[in-house]
Amino acid sequence: MCKDCGCSITDHEHHHDHSHDQEGHHHHHHGDKMDNIHANPQLNDKKTVDVIKKILDKNDHEAAHNRAHFDNHNVLAINLMSSPGSGKTTLLEKLADITPFKFGVVEGDLETSRDADRLKAKGIPAYQIQTGSACHLDAFMVHKGLHDMPLDEIDVCFVENVGNLVCPASYDVGTHLNIVLVSVPEGNDKIEKYPVMFRCADLVLITKTDLLPHFDYDIEHEKKEARKLKPNVDILEVNVHDEESLKKIVNWIKFKMEMR
Repeated sequence: MCKDCGCSITDHEHHHDHSHDQEGHHHHHHGDKMDNIHANPQLNDKKTVDVIKKILDKNDHEAAHNRAHFDNHNVLAINLMSSPGSGKTTLLEKLADITPFKFGVVEGDLETSRDADRLKAKGIPAYQIQTGSACHLDAFMVHKGLHDMPLDEIDVCFVENVGNLVCPASYDVGTHLNIVLVSVPEGNDKIEKYPVMFRCADLVLITKTDLLPHFDYDIEHEKKEARKLKPNVDILEVNVHDEESLKKIVNWIKFKMEMR
């Protein structure tokens, strides 16, 4: 797991030390981050907690810089998070066919560039970040991608995070909104097991609903669990083979663009 988010903590500084003058809105709260930290028995040592807090503070500063960058180009940035295999890349491929707006993708993956290649094949501007052993994207990684993203030509930028329901929840990457996917085949307990992730969601997508007849999945129960964690969270059911369900996501994003 990653070296700097608390899953396998070592006493070291973050690998980046950028300094920027621009400040902006911090989307995540240190409370959630420190929840993750205190939940890990390896992190009881005060020095270790201080190191983690410093890493997160530096990350948030860079995230604010990224958000200002998006704002200057009038781009709505959306962090897309889920377990591996929930359908993030497939969703983006399908959305490319029906969105009235143009979007680009900063793509995070441990080792491969397959997802970015799939997106580029659909004509979507995509920049691949191979994270190696890091199980999440951070603001510094995303910042690299922004220099290769044609921000003046797009309206929305998705950050497709590494498939993982733990660490990405703690790292603000400079986006405006969080969309979290959970798929029917993953079973009934994902939302309860990963509360920090679902507490930070602006929209929860329950994907692969075409498979409901084949799985013991209580979709209404899962919606209730999501709303226990965040009463006002938006929830949509998604079947990528059903264009109407995809149009609802497009309309949600359009509404958020108009609200800016």
